[in-house]
Amino acid sequence: MLDKMTQQQRMILAIALSFLFFIVYDLTVPKPTPIKRDINQTQTTQSANKINNNAAPAISDKSAPVSKSAPQNDISQKSGLSSLDNIVNIKTDAFQAQIDSLGRFSKFEVLIEKFKTQEGELPNLVSAAAPVKPFEIRFSDPTLNDEAFKTPYTADKDSVIVTDKEMSVTLTQKLSKVTVNKKITFLPNGTYKILVSLNKDVEYYISPGFRPDQHADMYTFKGVLIRKADGTIETIEDGDAKGNEVFMKANILAANDRYFTTSFYDFKNGFDVYITKDANDDPLAFVRGSGSLELSGYAGAKEHDKLNSIDPRMSDIIEYGFFTFLAKPMFILLKSIYNFVGNWGWAIVIITILLRLVLFPLTYKGMVSMNRLKELSPKVKEIQKKYKGDPQKMNAKMMELYKKHNANPMGGCLPMLLQIPVFFAIYRVLLNAVELKHAPWTGWIHDLSAMDPYFILPVLMAATMFWQQHITPTNFTDPMQEKIMKFLPLIFMFFFVTFPAGLTLYWFVNNLFGVAQQYYVNSLFAKEKAKKEGKSV
Repeated sequence: MLDKMTQQQRMILAIALSFLFFIVYDLTVPKPTPIKRDINQTQTTQSANKINNNAAPAISDKSAPVSKSAPQNDISQKSGLSSLDNIVNIKTDAFQAQIDSLGRFSKFEVLIEKFKTQEGELPNLVSAAAPVKPFEIRFSDPTLNDEAFKTPYTADKDSVIVTDKEMSVTLTQKLSKVTVNKKITFLPNGTYKILVSLNKDVEYYISPGFRPDQHADMYTFKGVLIRKADGTIETIEDGDAKGNEVFMKANILAANDRYFTTSFYDFKNGFDVYITKDANDDPLAFVRGSGSLELSGYAGAKEHDKLNSIDPRMSDIIEYGFFTFLAKPMFILLKSIYNFVGNWGWAIVIITILLRLVLFPLTYKGMVSMNRLKELSPKVKEIQKKYKGDPQKMNAKMMELYKKHNANPMGGCLPMLLQIPVFFAIYRVLLNAVELKHAPWTGWIHDLSAMDPYFILPVLMAATMFWQQHITPTNFTDPMQEKIMKFLPLIFMFFFVTFPAGLTLYWFVNNLFGVAQQYYVNSLFAKEKAKKEGKSV
């Protein structure tokens, strides 16, 4: 099939496939499911928070971790508690939080100035309507579970202020058959440790919480990420949870949105992760415990340097998708350039130029092939006309012609195809990097993570794409193909309008550098042609 296609047909096919892949990729990523549920609607709340509709499993049953007696959001109405009071206030340099009378984080505000809203509100990683909250414990025994959500915790102090040394608070819940203690230690670096101890070996499940909903959109990952015992990453997106996933000896469990995470980690012993789901098929994550269980935790922005300072493996929480193997080193390179130039926009410009230089040998070969193919166009047309009734012989003669003149009909496509994974990798980097939030470039671009407010970059990108198209040698035999190619810059311009300005900047600089390379190759061919004709250029 491919050997019967012209160079231009192959090029159009490659562009169309990459373009189609991009569209399908974005359309198939599920749109964010709002978790702001009406807590007064008892029926909706009940269905959204029942983890399992079966009876409580035995300890040996690994398929259903929590009983149907899972707590409801509206605890004050369902549990018999007069109210869910906040019993502990926590203040650190990284966050300020509150713990309610069920021993869970009820509020967790990240102290990052650039995330403040226009009203001055800080991002709160714990939604009031979340189906499960950080440090929430659920028991397999339905009777015990019901009692647990009707019995308040007490705390040994009502305030914790962390400065230069770690501080702890102990929460206690006395049930009829078991006493639960949660010792939570807050560290100066913004992490925390939790030690759960029971006076009896009773099976329970503790959660890092439902994913934050501060920055959830249709383009980025939202859901649960697990770093398994072998170091590989498993992700379960909102809407995709089966409700029976189990991961033994995992070392990271993180509930993520675009920029934030609430997570547990243990790189020494690991822990067993159980994933169930709510009514929207969104994943609810738990760690299984029996008796004593010690975990470390982090809730906050998915900043690479911050996660790396906790443990280099924690940077795996930043999810780049299929092209992580390219995206991760690309971000590290981008960050290194930023540390040198001090501006994320110029760092994007520089990394784009570096990538073009790395790919230049292949790009050069592709451009040379296209110039040679243009020169051979009259001879190709002669062969096509001469052997019109014999396609097999026509293709053989064309291949013979290409071989004789050292022209590769696929040479022009290869550099473009190689750029596709690079493009997707940097796309994921620029979309997920919290560091680019509110990062300015120059002039009118004040946030590289948001779309260009004046559409200047998309227009410039389309203009340079058209410019490059204009100076690139072609040998179209079908007028329709030529028209399609001419419309591509316009299509891409509208496609990029809503993309982050950082991504559009990358593509614009990429095109601009491509124009310079094309002029260079064209000049070499002009000199070669003039030499053959005995002229001087």
